[in-house]
Amino acid sequence: MLLAIDCGNTNTVFALWDGERFLATWRTSTEWQRTADQYYVWLSTLMKLKDIDGEITEVIISSTVPRVVFNLRVLADRYFNTRPLVVGKPGCLLPVDVRVDQGTQVGPDRLVNTVAGFDLYGGDLIVVDFGTATTFDVVASDGAYVGGVIAPGVNLSLEALHHAAAALPHVDIAKPQAVVGTNTVACMQSGVFWGYVGLVREICARIKAERDRDMRVISTGGLAPLLQQTEALFDDYHDDLTMHGLTVIHRYNKDNA
Repeated sequence: MLLAIDCGNTNTVFALWDGERFLATWRTSTEWQRTADQYYVWLSTLMKLKDIDGEITEVIISSTVPRVVFNLRVLADRYFNTRPLVVGKPGCLLPVDVRVDQGTQVGPDRLVNTVAGFDLYGGDLIVVDFGTATTFDVVASDGAYVGGVIAPGVNLSLEALHHAAAALPHVDIAKPQAVVGTNTVACMQSGVFWGYVGLVREICARIKAERDRDMRVISTGGLAPLLQQTEALFDDYHDDLTMHGLTVIHRYNKDNA
């Protein structure tokens, strides 16, 4: 059984893959201080609650937080007796090319999303991921990652408003009833909601124009369905895109070992 781990700036997702489907997926906050022993106690407890008896024999990791990777490696080695694949490291092969400026390091999550998008939808894609940052990854016709765009994440923007302006409260993003707000919360929600609808539409339109071709727009991340309610921003939404990409990369490395 494969343990796929996606470590982001805010949350870390653990998923168990039996070769055909995900048996379970769990999410925890990302903390670099968390030890391998703590990970194991947490994970093994959740597996028991789900009545999952299978043995974890393989591990793959994608992490945008380098300090977390060490303890995840220890977890794989100490408790599962396996050397994990770490996306972005020399020992982990990718089934797609990466065509960016020489010396540029691409975030592992963006590479995984590219692999997943190409595997599910083919080439000429824009993958929009709503995480701590909102990223746009451009996938060429042959599946290569050819660059993208990074914008502040939705929740990051809301937090910045709250912390930088003393009079503005913390609010959750929601679709406003009207564009023109009649109270502070409604004004903030309108600015963020419609601002991000416009951001996604404009950036995707400019990417398509620059590449001079039609491209499918695929979204992932919890806020994509909310933004899709009003505007047809995306051609498809895939909640587990990153985790799917990890299984594809793992299979590719096994086949080419």
